[in-house]
Amino acid sequence: MSLQDWSCGVPKSNSETITLSHGSGGRLSAKLIEEVFFKHYLSPELSARNDSAVLDWSSDGRVAMSTDAFVIQPLEFPGGDIGSLSVYGTVNDLAVQGAKPIALSIAWILEEGFPLSQLSQLACSIGKAAAECSVRIVAGDTKVVERGRGHGCYITTTGIGKVPKGLDLGPSQIKAGDCILLSGSIGDHGMAIMSQRTGLVFEPILKSDCSPLHTMAKDLIENIPGLRVMRDPTRGGIAATLNELASSSRLCFQIDEARVPVRAQVKSACELLGLDPWIVANEGKLIAIVAPESLQAALQILRNHPLGSQACCIGQVTQEYRSRVIARTAYGTQRIVPMPEGELLPRIC
Repeated sequence: MSLQDWSCGVPKSNSETITLSHGSGGRLSAKLIEEVFFKHYLSPELSARNDSAVLDWSSDGRVAMSTDAFVIQPLEFPGGDIGSLSVYGTVNDLAVQGAKPIALSIAWILEEGFPLSQLSQLACSIGKAAAECSVRIVAGDTKVVERGRGHGCYITTTGIGKVPKGLDLGPSQIKAGDCILLSGSIGDHGMAIMSQRTGLVFEPILKSDCSPLHTMAKDLIENIPGLRVMRDPTRGGIAATLNELASSSRLCFQIDEARVPVRAQVKSACELLGLDPWIVANEGKLIAIVAPESLQAALQILRNHPLGSQACCIGQVTQEYRSRVIARTAYGTQRIVPMPEGELLPRIC
């Protein structure tokens, strides 16, 4: 074995793609953090360059925390990209729990050869989405894996929020007679992704509903005393979310199938691909369960919000078939809506 076999090449500092040296913790790692990430993530905690962020909490509420991972393909899609999706997805998980989102950590898994220009665009997207949601990115990490093992990039996040004192949302609060509200049409995100993968062309173009729900959730929390629980129906669509709530509350969710809004493009795409829009992922829709006396006020709040113009009541909670979701069809019959099974739509978020 020659000395050359033991030598380490000097990494190029002007590479236009991610190299393994970017994940080594050395000069190129520091350059990447300084020139790509810090530039878009403006927060005093991150600028301090410590190993962890210290946040100053007051004693007037509880802490909510959420962790998520994003492996979507393609990385960029009509209506968003993996960067904005990672922020909105984490913010929404906090918001539907009743928390005001405060801070995020962002970790990147980058593949060797990933273009730095594309990484910079995605980092910029994260910075803009965080600013839109008024959350600070206070910590982060970057790892680089060998070429062919990372599909470009993955992102993992952790979000922290503050829950107001006295607020108690959850399936245990749901009662028979409560109303089930949906903030808008379903299946937009999943079908936007699938149309990109399959080459389906729609006019106008099918866009993801990738959006932050924190202001919509805040409006409901502050104005609807009969608010029981909120959820964002992401993977598994409304079928999975409704089944989770029905199972946890041990009550029946009776849904009027005709009331569930589905865009014509989404319906067409689902028919072409043999998919049920009820199981397709959403990234900007909210399900809320409210007391019957709060129905009209809650609907007005949702419809007044830019993301809730199509808000509607899609059904009611009953005791008829406990832990089941039952859909009333257009033919006057009833069908059980099962919890989705199988692989469904992989790499959708």
